[in-house]
Parts: sequence; C-alpha cells; structure tokens
Amino acid sequence: MSSLPTLHALLIDELKDLFHAENQLLKALPKMAKVAGNTQLKAGFTRHLAQTRVHVTRLTQALKLLGLPAKGKTCHAMLGLVEEGAEAIALRAPTAVRDAALIGAAQRVEHYEIAGYGTARAFAQTLGETRVAALLQATLDEEGETNRNLTDISDTVNTAALAVGGKISASKKSRL
Repeated sequence: MSSLPTLHALLIDELKDLFHAENQLLKALPKMAKVAGNTQLKAGFTRHLAQTRVHVTRLTQALKLLGLPAKGKTCHAMLGLVEEGAEAIALRAPTAVRDAALIGAAQRVEHYEIAGYGTARAFAQTLGETRVAALLQATLDEEGETNRNLTDISDTVNTAALAVGGKISASKKSRL
C-alpha cells in the first residue's frame, strides 16, 4: 500500500493516474474509430484522439509546474475500461449494435475522466495551484463536451440498432 501523506501528494498521484489513463486512450481510440460504422461516431473518436493528445500535453505541463517529470502510474480503472472497449470492438453484431456498444464503452471512459479531472482540479484549487487547476479545467470541459456529443450520436445509433431487430414487443414489456 502506498502512502499519500498530504493533499499535494494526492494531487500528484491523481495527475500520474490521469497521465497513464490518457496514454492508454491514445492506443484505444484509433481502434474504436476504425471499427465504428456511424460516420459521426468515427469522426467523434478521431476528434477525441486529437484532444487526448492535447490532454497529455496539459498533464505534462501540470506535472512540470509541480516540478515533476511527465510520468504516469498504472491506472487500473482505465485498464479495465479499455478492456471493455476492446470487447465492444470485437463484438459480433450488426454495425449499429456494435456502435451502440462502442458508445457505451466510450461514455464509461468519459465519466471516469470527468471524475478524475474534477477531483484533481479541486485539489489544485485548494492548494492554490491556479495554473494547474486551469489546465485541468480546460480538459474537464472537453471531456464533458465529448460525453454530450456521444449522447447526441447515440440517439441516431440506438434508433438504427433498434431497426435491426432490437424492439421488445408490448407483451414482453409487460412481463418485465
């Protein structure tokens, strides 16, 4: 078990966790974009890949402002979330159903990142690390926007997935 005796140490730990998480996404997002069938979803993954590169740069800057090298620590949560994304990529299903699974996996990642960046930003603000907090807020804003975009795309994708036989009959609904 590691020791984090101060809020400053906890901030650093969170930044290193996020750094590793973002670097995992740099590998996962191209794979998700490649298999996405919906053109908006494919473009969204590609756009978020470019943003993720900026997120890594911001984390590098934040760590540098704190006098540390850009180095991560294993983010076990993101390892699991990326594995769920890999399962969605490998899913044998109609394209729209697989796209719906990809969106679900991507939104779980976004929610994790939103929590992580929000927590780190709050730590930085409390510590008076305003420049670090500003970097984290910029990324937090983008993660929230990505999540909203995925929700918007899911309306189209879910409707398409429903059209390939995913409708539950009224009689089955009443038994649920």
